[in-house]
Amino acid sequence: MRRSPARPPRPKAPRGIQIKSLDQIAVMRRAGLVVSAGLEAMAAAAHPGVTTLELDAVGRDVLASHGAKSSFLRYGAGMGLPPYPGVVCLSVNEEIVHGIPGPRMLRDGDILSIDFGAIVDGWHGDAARTVVIGEASPKALELIEATRAAMWAGVAAVRPGARIGDVSAAIEASAMGHSGRKYGIIREYTGHGIGSAMHQPPDVPNWGHPHRGPRIVEGMALAIEPMLTLGTESVVEAGDEWMVSTADGSWSAHWEDTVAVMPDGLWVLTEPDGGAAELAARGVRCAPLP
Repeated sequence: MRRSPARPPRPKAPRGIQIKSLDQIAVMRRAGLVVSAGLEAMAAAAHPGVTTLELDAVGRDVLASHGAKSSFLRYGAGMGLPPYPGVVCLSVNEEIVHGIPGPRMLRDGDILSIDFGAIVDGWHGDAARTVVIGEASPKALELIEATRAAMWAGVAAVRPGARIGDVSAAIEASAMGHSGRKYGIIREYTGHGIGSAMHQPPDVPNWGHPHRGPRIVEGMALAIEPMLTLGTESVVEAGDEWMVSTADGSWSAHWEDTVAVMPDGLWVLTEPDGGAAELAARGVRCAPLP
């Protein structure tokens, strides 16, 4: 039998970026599936009359049932921020990110960003979805779909040898070319590396120029998360030091997935099918699922 040639060594990652082994990515997949289950459960429970605090309780139940910990609960402690009190960020309408669960009652026609994270054996998963409460306006539905499409455009641009700027440029191009409508792209908050901590280098902006930034290599894991608005990109921070809203009061949508760069394709760790359907639609190889 002819001996196959040795596989060339993996390119070195840019300094400061954590490279994961296949075993570590497999644990992150377990965390990602907990996140997926939590998002599905909270989306199913999000009806008019339900409070955001009640949805937080749903998220806590999912974590407990899977033996997972929250990536969000008490985040910020020791970092100069008040410890985050929930296991999920729930942001309604003009709220972009980091909405704290509380007594706010959802109403028919609202849109809700659900941002959820889980830890399994020390490794994180992180994802977000924007859902409709009852029946939303066509404009709101278009905003949600534009944000979802921008996220998948960014995910599809992740590949060994590409640069973070290629991902950012793909997100921006998708957002600007969707439905002929101009959306605001939030610039002050970005996607990020993820692994043994929820937020790691590199930052993954939702706008930018191709061929710039750190090079993407096998073993990297990235959270791709565009945030689009029906107005401008300007933001304001609430007095609780967490919630961020649009400065002009326009509505915002948020979509996020965690993706890992595998030897034979991409693995979207927070999608039940590993991203197979959406990646195939974009001509991108999904890593064979175990």
